[in-house]
Amino acid sequence: MDVDPEALDPLSRSIAERRAILFVGAGLSLALGLPSWRELIENMCAELGVEAERISGPDAYRTLAEYYRIKHGDVRSLRRWMDQNRSLSRERVPHSRIHELIVELDFPIVYTTNYDRNIEAAFETHDKPYVKIANALDLAKVREGATQIVKFHGDFDDEQSLVITETDYFDRLRFDSPLDIKFRADALGKTVLFLGYSMSDMNIRMLLHWLWRTWEKSGYARHRPASFIFMAHDNDMQAEVLKQWGVVALRGEVDDPQEAVTRLLERLRARVSAARKGSSI
Repeated sequence: MDVDPEALDPLSRSIAERRAILFVGAGLSLALGLPSWRELIENMCAELGVEAERISGPDAYRTLAEYYRIKHGDVRSLRRWMDQNRSLSRERVPHSRIHELIVELDFPIVYTTNYDRNIEAAFETHDKPYVKIANALDLAKVREGATQIVKFHGDFDDEQSLVITETDYFDRLRFDSPLDIKFRADALGKTVLFLGYSMSDMNIRMLLHWLWRTWEKSGYARHRPASFIFMAHDNDMQAEVLKQWGVVALRGEVDDPQEAVTRLLERLRARVSAARKGSSI
């Protein structure tokens, strides 16, 4: 199914006027051939002597990571494995069209739940200034003209910031950390585009529901900026739930998820470029 051109108009305008936030998930890292969560689970199971076949479900790795921390006392060796296997080398960055388009679209703020440094590497490759924000201290580093790359679930350079285990996730679901407070301030008045997420991701569902509920309680829901989420495959049930929360589901044009994301970003870039030049989008 083609993406509805009318759905792209408000999103393109928001991006062109730098009133949009990009929120990036694991799907974009998988596009670069990085290990999947299943491979992470298999690695933990091998270390713990647990049968990987017994671990299933979208959130299983969090419980397994909690068990890993209990058995090892910390997650340092797990972090090292993830760092070594989920980081993208600089040599591969120029070949990622998706990451190049993200840089070209020039979002003022990019949130990501990925631990890897792919987004940062893309900005460095294309010589675009950025500030990485992974903890409260980093908030003081924000500067005009530099894109904020917010590591919402932590960064490999700061082990204490990582959200990996079940306890980490439960703590974050309280939405009271410095980065949660920042997201609330950023997202309430801006358009948000979610890319690379599955709607089985409970954290993202909670974020979307929270945005909707906050605007509903404010009494000004009709003035809320639109939010969008890219769905690689048609899912009418999910689309209707998202619509109830004020989120527009953008459907993929082709079966291959990565090609579908690339096509979406290409179309957005063309429209945003025209808008910034003063043409009609």
